Amino acid sequence: MSQPISPVSGQQGSDARSQAASLARLEAENQALRARMAYLLEQLERNHDIMGRHQAFDLEIVGAATFPELIGTIFRTLPVVSELDGVTLSLVDEGDDILVVMEKLGVDFSLFPQMLFVQHPEELGFMPAGEGGPPLPLLGPFDAAVHGTRFPVSATVGELVLRSVALVPLLRNKRLIGSLNLASSDSARFTPALGTDFVKHMASIIAICLENVISNEMLKYIGLTDALTGVYNRRYIDRRLLEEIARARRQQYCIACMYIDIDHFKKVNDTHGHQGGDEVLREVAARIRQELRRSDALGRFGGEEFVVLLIDADLDSATFVAERIRASIAGVPFDLPAAQASVSVSIGVASLPPQSDQLPIEVVAQQLVAHADQALYQAKANGRNLVVSASAS
Repeated sequence: MSQPISPVSGQQGSDARSQAASLARLEAENQALRARMAYLLEQLERNHDIMGRHQAFDLEIVGAATFPELIGTIFRTLPVVSELDGVTLSLVDEGDDILVVMEKLGVDFSLFPQMLFVQHPEELGFMPAGEGGPPLPLLGPFDAAVHGTRFPVSATVGELVLRSVALVPLLRNKRLIGSLNLASSDSARFTPALGTDFVKHMASIIAICLENVISNEMLKYIGLTDALTGVYNRRYIDRRLLEEIARARRQQYCIACMYIDIDHFKKVNDTHGHQGGDEVLREVAARIRQELRRSDALGRFGGEEFVVLLIDADLDSATFVAERIRASIAGVPFDLPAAQASVSVSIGVASLPPQSDQLPIEVVAQQLVAHADQALYQAKANGRNLVVSASAS
């Protein structure tokens, strides 16, 4: 016959089971808290690492001294530090001023297909915030029809396809100067609900750096440019000639030089005044420039004298171009404020000396210009409105 269970023993068993259940719950909660703490610590370390990388990136772009150095750093480093699959920049460049000046300073934009230019701020597609406030970033899914022109080299990255984008306005003094365009193959990376403080901060740093570098490059260009004609000045040609001779030695191509002088320019000033003379100088420079390639360099050496460097051109080719320049100037009268004027030029042409590799670059540069000047003197002695070529040997 079984013994009845004591009420005390039954209560003890129930309490034990309750305590065990409580301990199990506490252990589960403890494990969950540990996991949560580990996750938060991991995120903290990740965010610290990301912040450190972005601070290093900020310092790097702030220290960039030239336009190619700045944009090269942005396109090389930002995709890495921000784990992005596409980064481009769109700059507002009304009249192509930035593009033209940077190319004149030697920037090769074929190396930076991520650098884009638009003529007007409206082309960037930003809408102002309420009551005329600054435009806001645009975040959302990648649409090839809408965003394809912003990522001309990044619509696909290997086997990855862009899924989401952030278009962030670049602002300086409330003025829209461009757009920082970010893209990811992760469709959840950029969504309309995502906070934009971080990308706006990044864009503001980039905007400041762009404005500073572009301003410095413009000042550099002004310092190398003749204010009246808009062509280079002697300082630039002297420096460029040394660079081109060094490059020609490495790559084994020819360089030629033209020395151009406007015939009887004093008579032009006496007849039409200095305003008419200035107009003749500007028009002569424009007509010379029309006959040159973008790789060639035209500079005003002072007064009515111009010098042209022709890159990868031998003496015969340079003489042919010089004859075209002479004919273009002599063939069409110049329209001056009060009258027309017939203008002609005399041109001397020279090429690199055959044994130039054996001489210092500075000596070769002086010889090249001197031989062109001697040929110019011969053209003037022979009656003006002539092209005379002489190998600088």
